[in-house]
Amino acid sequence: MKTKKRVMKYYFLILGLFAFAFIIASGNKKVDIVTSNVNNVKSIQSTRIINKTTTFSPKTKLVTNTNDIKKYGNDYKLEFNGTLTGYGPDCPGCGGRVACRPNPDVRGGNIYFEDNEYGKIRILAADYSIPCGSIIKVSNFKFVENNEFYGVVLDRGSAIVGLTMDLLYPSEKDTKIVGRQRNINFKVERWGW
Repeated sequence: MKTKKRVMKYYFLILGLFAFAFIIASGNKKVDIVTSNVNNVKSIQSTRIINKTTTFSPKTKLVTNTNDIKKYGNDYKLEFNGTLTGYGPDCPGCGGRVACRPNPDVRGGNIYFEDNEYGKIRILAADYSIPCGSIIKVSNFKFVENNEFYGVVLDRGSAIVGLTMDLLYPSEKDTKIVGRQRNINFKVERWGW
């Protein structure tokens, strides 16, 4: 009888190890195996998946208006062509702090934000259809050496509507070189915080 119990014990132990290995190999980060003691033999009562992660690359969707941005922003990586302008913290109606949390003070040349994921990136003002904290890859901009850069949406503006974005500069006088750049490619790499 002891031999049968020992065989059953090893059987359930091996079965549990296979189940655990399968769950780990399938991409789950954490599992909870609940055991019970029946006749002094440990067995797997249930296996519960606590955190199953699926990694996939969302499809990119080309949009042409703010309604599509609102509609598809949560489900797709968005891409659109629009206009890029510049502004400074000393612009008429500007108070020196951006509108989105953590509301950094951008006076004194503080035109960058340190993002946990993307590092030191430029600050952008965007239409309300794009949530605060969104990461935007800006391409086809002639004033940048490699023709592209990353920015984070941390500000709003009454003139920033639709497919226009405003790039923060140290002062309003520095924006004259930018003017109004058309046919700029914007890719939303992260949708909000």
